[in-house]
Amino acid sequence: MCVGRVATSRGNAIVVAQYCNRIKVKMKLKRFLLRHFPPGLGLEYTQGAETKMKMIDLLDLDIRSDVEAAASVLAAQEPLLTGGVRPQLVRSLRALQRRLREAANTRYLRHRTLRAHILPLTNATFSRAGDRCLTGSYDRTCKLWDVHAGGELRTFEGHRNVVFSVAFSNLDEKHVLTGSFDKTARVWNAQTGECLQTLWGHSAEVVSAKFDPTNQLVATASMDNTARLYNTVSGQELGTLRGHTGEVVVLHFNSAGDTLLTGSFDGTLALWDTRTNQRIGVLTGHREEISNCQFNFDCSLVASCSLDRTARVWDPRQMKSLATITGHEEELQDVSFDYSGRRLATCSTDCTARVWDVAENFDLVALMEGHRDEICKVCFSPGGSQLLTASQDRTARLWTVETGTCVQVLEGHRDDLFFCSFSYNGDVLLTASKDNTCRVWQRDDHQGGLLRLAIDNEDLAGDQDVLDDNVGD
Repeated sequence: MCVGRVATSRGNAIVVAQYCNRIKVKMKLKRFLLRHFPPGLGLEYTQGAETKMKMIDLLDLDIRSDVEAAASVLAAQEPLLTGGVRPQLVRSLRALQRRLREAANTRYLRHRTLRAHILPLTNATFSRAGDRCLTGSYDRTCKLWDVHAGGELRTFEGHRNVVFSVAFSNLDEKHVLTGSFDKTARVWNAQTGECLQTLWGHSAEVVSAKFDPTNQLVATASMDNTARLYNTVSGQELGTLRGHTGEVVVLHFNSAGDTLLTGSFDGTLALWDTRTNQRIGVLTGHREEISNCQFNFDCSLVASCSLDRTARVWDPRQMKSLATITGHEEELQDVSFDYSGRRLATCSTDCTARVWDVAENFDLVALMEGHRDEICKVCFSPGGSQLLTASQDRTARLWTVETGTCVQVLEGHRDDLFFCSFSYNGDVLLTASKDNTCRVWQRDDHQGGLLRLAIDNEDLAGDQDVLDDNVGD
């Protein structure tokens, strides 16, 4: 039904109804597109002469979900999902559920060792496909690697001090962003290695640098107590975000790119409007330095961890703390949400990692014990069923989230680990160490991401016509 002005007479009501019928626009669903992690269903459809896309997040879908019931709920909420496409809808949901199941209880084999920097590594990151990675180093360079072949693809040279932060541009990954102790950040062409922009302005070391979701903005965090925003293309500084009284050590954009989250050694988090460069609010409660913070997937929650031995979960809309998580005996080093935002992992210098239920009561779900030295990094597998930790005991460990059982110890590094990560689809792991190497680990039943992409798109043989009753509201 078209919702418009209330008609004051029967004649006006007829006119309104006729108008609404005329502006109904025929929509035709063409195909489903599957996003494996986090689970999501893309609806590609035509409306008039235009082809459009609508993405439905399925953050509640897990390996125990009733797919038929989920399909019924989706069909009741989405006009494009008519009865005629229910078989394809159910099949798509089962494919997503199957991928989650495949990602559980995985073991990995060492595949490659990346060794080329002449001084110790500082940071590393995967490309989305997991086929390339970046490393930063005390040797003042950033390097791009072919993960599968183990070869160096490119070296980005020009910084005059340690390269401490490295990042790919979002989606296209055509650009690389580096942050350095030389007080600058640089934007590079990933294909040629050319430096496109040098971002000036900070008066102390740049320790974090990120692209916004559209790659139009770059945000930097510095030991000069500020964050800054730049235009990616021109390199022009758009704003200096002042307000922290200690070093700004971590930052993240929300999914819309209109809000920036910063964490500081002053013990606070701040949220900033990237359109006005104004501070929206301050999250206070930690008693010591912030070690990390992040949004969950839909940006409805923020988690932080601190050297005060606690983690906190915040509502960024109401600017309030929802819970203080205690239990670790020493400083917290890292914090990480799973894809659904219902579980939170923490790790500490007390040699343990823990998983917490943040959807309801903030209770402890699992305790991971086994590392012999402090744990500096923690992350969930893409499907959320496993946890990966990196430790100064020179190992990484893989754990089952529900039980806290260690299912694999990844050994071979000769010095402290400071980084670990899953690739987007979970087929590859990356660990980085102070021994000046990165190690690539592949699933022992590895099939490769390109093979799986073949089932991502399901064309609808029986396209259904759907009328959009909301057009013209």
